[in-house]
Amino acid sequence: MPRNLWGYKRRFCACLSVVGLLCWGGAGFAQTEGGQTGAKQKPAQGEKKEDEKKEPESKPLPELGPDARYDYQGEITYTFQHLFAFRSKYAGGSSFQSRDETELTHTYTAFLGARIAPNVEVYVNPELALGNGIGGDTGLAGATNADIIGQGNLRDEPYLARYFVRWRIPMKHFIGKRGPERVRAEQTGRAPNIIEGNIPAHRLVVQIGKFGINDVFDVNSYANNSRAQFLNDAFNNNLAYDAAQETRGYNLGFSVAWVNPTFAVRFGSFAMPTTAGGPDLAYNLNHDHSEQLEFELHPRLLRAPRPPFIVRLLGYRNVGDMGHYGEALAQSAGMPPDVTMTRRSGRVKTGLGLNVEQGLADGGDTGVFARLGLNDGDVESYNFTEADRFLSFGAQLSGAHWKRKEDRVGIAFGQSDLTAAHKNYLAAGGQGLTLGDGSLRYDSERIVEGYYSYQFSKPLSFTLDYQFIQNPGYNRDRGPASVLSLRAHYTF
Repeated sequence: MPRNLWGYKRRFCACLSVVGLLCWGGAGFAQTEGGQTGAKQKPAQGEKKEDEKKEPESKPLPELGPDARYDYQGEITYTFQHLFAFRSKYAGGSSFQSRDETELTHTYTAFLGARIAPNVEVYVNPELALGNGIGGDTGLAGATNADIIGQGNLRDEPYLARYFVRWRIPMKHFIGKRGPERVRAEQTGRAPNIIEGNIPAHRLVVQIGKFGINDVFDVNSYANNSRAQFLNDAFNNNLAYDAAQETRGYNLGFSVAWVNPTFAVRFGSFAMPTTAGGPDLAYNLNHDHSEQLEFELHPRLLRAPRPPFIVRLLGYRNVGDMGHYGEALAQSAGMPPDVTMTRRSGRVKTGLGLNVEQGLADGGDTGVFARLGLNDGDVESYNFTEADRFLSFGAQLSGAHWKRKEDRVGIAFGQSDLTAAHKNYLAAGGQGLTLGDGSLRYDSERIVEGYYSYQFSKPLSFTLDYQFIQNPGYNRDRGPASVLSLRAHYTF
């Protein structure tokens, strides 16, 4: 922990005070500025969507009433991780280093929101993130701590993670008034970046500002929040989804969602980072932008009262200053290839993703999930991590079965793969966004993670977590690696 941590905390508190004054105004206030939330998701992650990400593990908070005009919440997360030394025949500039390594990370986030008009809300999320992930967040497709990816390259000071406006527009029923379509309004409870109240069941949701793409797209009730669920990025995101974002996992842009009780359609357009994995963003319709389109359906596979099956199909298209692995190999002339030398403005990278979940029991607290993804792996991985093909599946079990209904057990498996051009580039000694062992004896990177979350009190939980990583960085000459973690999560 830095010696000047208390100085950072004082600045963080000052930041919260200023934002709080801006948000406050009783029954007739107006909010004009906002802020940002951190953890990459690489995102932090933790926001409920309504378009809108469900906050799967949020705990009961004091009620403000159905006509609340503002809301304020926060969370503090400490994560202690230890990597055990593993077999490693060699290492390169971007390898996952084989050593006994211990890291402590901690994040402090405030979720501040105000309803400035019927169906119009503004939110700001100040945050402070300290510490660094195991291995400096390099050498793996699935980073071991999704809460703080990229922090090692950033300053330890408060920042605004999200600042955005959300506008809900009531819509007419789409398919007559049968079944769930008869519902005219829904009651939302309190959750991060959600103000309690009634919202139209059929609605158009417009969100504009700074937020995480995975606040809106590719969400999952059982694998979406590294502060309360799985720690590894492989179970918080689709690793083959090269979602545009700055280093901490957020972006500037807008999303539009048509939400109904039995289906939803979402579209979003966002900026691209000016450098691969970098902190600065640019939006230009000619050569720097990212679009995503997602369809969500709720077919019922199991009898009520079990929740419906949820399936989400995602497509995305990134346009930016990206390189090409095949071109880099062709130009290498016997030297290690360099994908940065092939970058061209306006190059396109596309991908698809499938995301499913099924609640089984305990009001949906017990359920299963899976993700599947693929992308144009010949074009450089530019935003998130290096994975061209991806599969994950797992389950969450409620502690209600042993008289601790707020406890959770999670278990999941994930596998990532590369295209031929991408693996040949790394085998020839090339350095990528997160990978580069100097050589490569290829095999799939496989990750198994299990955790037990113990709810000590309403606001405080402790989680014991274990991750097993086979073929770190897709390399059979390295690993397997084991990571043991302890997490404390406090909400207020």
